[in-house]
Amino acid sequence: METARLKEIQAPLKARYAAEPEAAIVTLSADGELGEGLACSVQTGRALAEAGPHPASGGDGTQLCSGDMLLEALAACAGVTLKAVATSLGIAVAGGRVHAEGDLDFRGTLAVDREAAVGFQAIRLSFDLDTEVSEEELATLLKLTERYCVVLQTLRTPPELTVTA
Repeated sequence: METARLKEIQAPLKARYAAEPEAAIVTLSADGELGEGLACSVQTGRALAEAGPHPASGGDGTQLCSGDMLLEALAACAGVTLKAVATSLGIAVAGGRVHAEGDLDFRGTLAVDREAAVGFQAIRLSFDLDTEVSEEELATLLKLTERYCVVLQTLRTPPELTVTA
């Protein structure tokens, strides 16, 4: 996408959100259907994804692990954000890869050790980009990608979360 086209698409949205801040608040949602065994099927925008336990917690590896899905969401969001920021700044990025990885201690989720944390203890996000930009431009691109990536910022500053039945 060209810089001018992106700005053309986003300009009316930015103007509306500046004039009507409440219009910028959008509620996203996801639904899961409990299935056989330990499975939970989640409807994505394009397909049905069946999640189950990771092999390190007793799964057989045939279902998606929600931890992997979280990292996939981070990589996807960071990649889309980076491309949008690059387009907006007129920085040519011919391609590249986004890599997200995280460390989990399964003693926590399996209740083996009450002191072991449940969830990721560390997450690392990296880019291998096909671009001819200066170090300064690359630093700006990464700084703005980090600032505007929804999933990254949600992980960094968790929102208020409620659980109900």
